[in-house]
Amino acid sequence: MPRNIAFYIASRYLLAKKGSTAVTFITWLAVGAMTVAVAAMFVIISVFSGLEDLNKDLISNLHADLTIKSTSGKTIKDLSNITNVLKNNKEISSFSRVIEEKVYINYNGKGDIAYLRGVDSAYIKVNPIDKNVFYGVYPSFNYSNEVLMENSLDNRLSIPVASSTDYATVFMPKPGTGIINKEEDIYNKKDILVTGVFPGNDQLDNYIIAPIELTEELLNLTKGSAYQIVIKLKNPEHTDTDSLKEKLLSSLGKNIEIKTKEEENAAFWKMINTEKLFIYLIFALVIFITTFNLAGAIIILQLDKKEQAKSLISLGFPLSHLRKTYFYTGVLIVISGIITGLIVGTALCYFQLYTEFFRANETLPFPVKIVGKNYFIVAITASIFGFAISWFFSKISKEYIIKN
Repeated sequence: MPRNIAFYIASRYLLAKKGSTAVTFITWLAVGAMTVAVAAMFVIISVFSGLEDLNKDLISNLHADLTIKSTSGKTIKDLSNITNVLKNNKEISSFSRVIEEKVYINYNGKGDIAYLRGVDSAYIKVNPIDKNVFYGVYPSFNYSNEVLMENSLDNRLSIPVASSTDYATVFMPKPGTGIINKEEDIYNKKDILVTGVFPGNDQLDNYIIAPIELTEELLNLTKGSAYQIVIKLKNPEHTDTDSLKEKLLSSLGKNIEIKTKEEENAAFWKMINTEKLFIYLIFALVIFITTFNLAGAIIILQLDKKEQAKSLISLGFPLSHLRKTYFYTGVLIVISGIITGLIVGTALCYFQLYTEFFRANETLPFPVKIVGKNYFIVAITASIFGFAISWFFSKISKEYIIKN
């Protein structure tokens, strides 16, 4: 005879082929419902894990590993000293000067507001946006008016790409006060040629990438100016960015702030994490509702096995063990549902990874990333609800048997 009789009887209730067809059906229906709920939760959380990686890739073309800015005005002062400090730091791979401002762009009567990001020739070593150019080429930096443009902006304005004769015009408002006597007092303007386009996204919408000399001319800045210095680390995954940030701040002095990639985009990541939390809570609620199938299975099992329960009690089987029997039955149903649900969820994730069958649009398949902690999160969530429901409804068995 098994040492844990209650568990042995519970396993027989779940696996035995004989018995009421209705009870068997309801029991395995509870297993099936748990399987579906667990699989759905695992797939959704895996999709969000994939979205996190996708967003990291998108942001990598907008925010560098570290970004230096001035705390006293837009333009960074004492740039030569900062440059020397960065060159002598062994953890830094590359760095680049950046000037970014809003501009108005016009072509053949069509106009739009855009972000003009002026960069130097070292920028692609920090953010390799040149690899994303799908039509035309990245600017050669031989001429200050050759630019790279975000695809949707270029399409809206219908600007020809890689044409040596079709110029668009960018307008930069002039700061200052006083009487306006002529058009040149309002803004600076420059004609530009689009040499290539890159795909847009929520992070790089309406962007124009241009040689930094163009932004210096439009803003009347001295040569060698910068609003930001963006930094690429040699080994960002294994570098303590917070520690490096503090070292650089101590070397660069006052009126300088340094932000990591996460700090530069804190609002965006907060939104992503909030969405992930709400999705988790929604599917946790789905699993909680699903566990009421489990409650029904336990109650039906108690009714169906009432006479057997009385016989066991008359043979000296303790009521506490009888309660454990129904509790273990619920636990086995939950564990069966969790295991099969995780297997089904993993299979669906691999199916998406290899086939890219489900797509957000024509070019973007839903990203999926299988992470070990997601197994733990889903299993713990389902176990907490499932075990709690099993414990609560198995408690009813004692009172039910005593009264009947």
